[in-house]
Amino acid sequence: MQNGNLYLIPTVIAENQTDVIPEQVRHVVKHTEYFLVENLRTARRYVSSLKLGITIEDLHFDVLDKNTLPADLEKLMRPVFEGKNIGILSESGCPGIADPGSVAVKYAHAHRVRVIPLVGPSSIFLSLMASGFSGQSFVFHGYLPIEKRELEHIVKQIEVDSRKKSQTQIFIEAPYRNNNLLENLTRFCHPDTMLCVAKDISGQDEFIRSAKIREWKNTKVDLHKVPTVFLLYAGE
Repeated sequence: MQNGNLYLIPTVIAENQTDVIPEQVRHVVKHTEYFLVENLRTARRYVSSLKLGITIEDLHFDVLDKNTLPADLEKLMRPVFEGKNIGILSESGCPGIADPGSVAVKYAHAHRVRVIPLVGPSSIFLSLMASGFSGQSFVFHGYLPIEKRELEHIVKQIEVDSRKKSQTQIFIEAPYRNNNLLENLTRFCHPDTMLCVAKDISGQDEFIRSAKIREWKNTKVDLHKVPTVFLLYAGE
């Protein structure tokens, strides 16, 4: 029997914005029965929001999150060896990018299962596109440290790296700590370093601005509890 495929299925990155989901993604979801997801409730809600005329109760959803062990993958991936396609759904954006779905992708490659990434929104890449910073060399750090002294050390280090390598430094924060992070960046960074703040990308309250740190010190923007990507650039 021929193996099924492992599809990497993008989800929305802003609430109720399913118009950014391509037709190809809708087609794959409509013809897929098995899904590996971070959260059962939000995954079912996302599939329902696509209005594909399918019955959610007929689909199979299994959890694949940061607590999933390598030993769990054999069971989770079993349908693909029975000729069924499996779709991986991230909580936000593209699976495998700052997302636990990468462990299933690794497993698929090791067992010669075809991996098919689908086009869709990614806050990381959309913010980089809109920043005006280097798209030739960039690093995504995920979450920076919470403790203030450690945070200051890391921020100054990535600022140095950006200056030496002309490299864009990308990172995120828990939404309820966004305002605090922005305030700390204006304290720790050189006044001429560029900072892009990309808030609620593709959403109704989208805000994207690139400016020097000295300008951010006099800018009022509320990022509290809104998904935001920060990009730092100190290169030429």
